[in-house]
Amino acid sequence: MRRFLKGIETGDAMAAAVVNEDKYIQHNPQTHEGREGIAALFARLSRTSPKVTFCRVFEDGDYAFAHNLYDFSSLRAAFEVFRFEDGQAVEHWDNIQPLRGPNPAGRGMLDGETAISDLDRTEANRSLARDFLLRALIPADEGQLKARAAATLVQHNPDLSDGADALYAALTDAAPGPLSLSYTHLHRVLAEGNFVLCVSEGYRDSVHSSLYDLFRFETGRIVEHWGTIETIPPRSEWKNDNGKF
Repeated sequence: MRRFLKGIETGDAMAAAVVNEDKYIQHNPQTHEGREGIAALFARLSRTSPKVTFCRVFEDGDYAFAHNLYDFSSLRAAFEVFRFEDGQAVEHWDNIQPLRGPNPAGRGMLDGETAISDLDRTEANRSLARDFLLRALIPADEGQLKARAAATLVQHNPDLSDGADALYAALTDAAPGPLSLSYTHLHRVLAEGNFVLCVSEGYRDSVHSSLYDLFRFETGRIVEHWGTIETIPPRSEWKNDNGKF
């Protein structure tokens, strides 16, 4: 995964060898399938003198996922997810948002803890994150949210302050502000140790969106949160038929 994504920056012609183009399933709706899609993407991005910075990199079985900073003529925060078979990437998802901040707590979208720990709690934390989405975020349940997220939650969303109260307010429009969130479907949960990435579908300010949320756990509670929110384009604009999720 590192080699492939760094190939965007370095122009390494062999970077695409990481991908099994006969099996590759592309879920970015703005990118064509197969060899032509990868080549066109690299060619387009190379004109921007791109820079790729890995902030966090994780592994979960056949999946590798990363939290990155991209400079493609403008700065963007991104999550990249790849599924591998026999050492080659066969499926790809991503979620990219223009970099903004600092947020009201003075935090950036990509700073914060990076150290992976508690590998023996990977499955427990995955279960906790799944429950958080299904029982707290999707129904916007204040009690469930505050039972699972620390009151002092460290927040990296560019529109939110620290704390569980600010996150709940965004789910319910309980307080004035620039962000209104609604979660409708949980599609995927990936985990390594104290970090869990949840891939969800929902709405930002009533706009159909893909929501990627990275949570860091300590002793069974969510203590830090990063995320990207990307508008899902209308079906008529998709360049492949695989869907965002």
